[in-house]
Amino acid sequence: MSIKGIVFDAYGTLYDVQTVSAVTDKAFPGFGDYITQVWRMKQLEYTWLRTMMGDYQDFWACTRDALSYTLKTIGLTADQKHFDEIAEAYNNLKPYPDAKEALMALQGYRLAILSNGSPGMLDALTRNSGLDKHLETWISVDPVKAFKPDMRAYEPVHAQMGLARDEVLFVSSNGFDVCGAKRFGFRVARIERVTPKALNKEIRDASVISPSTMFKATRMRIEDIGHGPDHVVASLKELPTVLETMENAA
Repeated sequence: MSIKGIVFDAYGTLYDVQTVSAVTDKAFPGFGDYITQVWRMKQLEYTWLRTMMGDYQDFWACTRDALSYTLKTIGLTADQKHFDEIAEAYNNLKPYPDAKEALMALQGYRLAILSNGSPGMLDALTRNSGLDKHLETWISVDPVKAFKPDMRAYEPVHAQMGLARDEVLFVSSNGFDVCGAKRFGFRVARIERVTPKALNKEIRDASVISPSTMFKATRMRIEDIGHGPDHVVASLKELPTVLETMENAA
């Protein structure tokens, strides 16, 4: 069956989570990189913990809890107003430079986001960035009360778009999400923003491993547990070529 819809992950795929560093650097000079990386890692860990424990709270709650955890690890505090301003950075992430161009090149397909983000976060994120104009819809895992890569988290695509699993090309740069989407039955394209060779060199050349390098090593690689992607590309702009290859092979 041919691909009818392309469904994108949001955080780390269309949107660069590293852009929160502009806020964290300003809020706590000298700790921006550390806060940015640990905040994101704990944000994801809290989604997995809450899903496994059956103790769902939405992504906004996980985001705020992860920020609180991160600040406590270095003994930093922020009053409520300051804390809220920092957390709001996740509603104002910058899209990757290739995101808008890719979405415009794929307008012949139904385009959507499937994200851990809460409905309010996704509304703010897409509208603040202007990508809402190029998407049919943005879908949250919130209705099923489970975060990716739980299999339930991928079900809303059919519920909201009416697409069968083999009619969807799912696009993500996150290893855990690639595994989950492939296990669910989607065809999957992985955006490899850091090559293995580049990461190897960065780690080998470093006298001290920085938080951002550790993040690349733990969150920006493909997972070694099977369920790998069907396609790996370096940029969102390469997706039309992937789709052409898929159609020719059908």
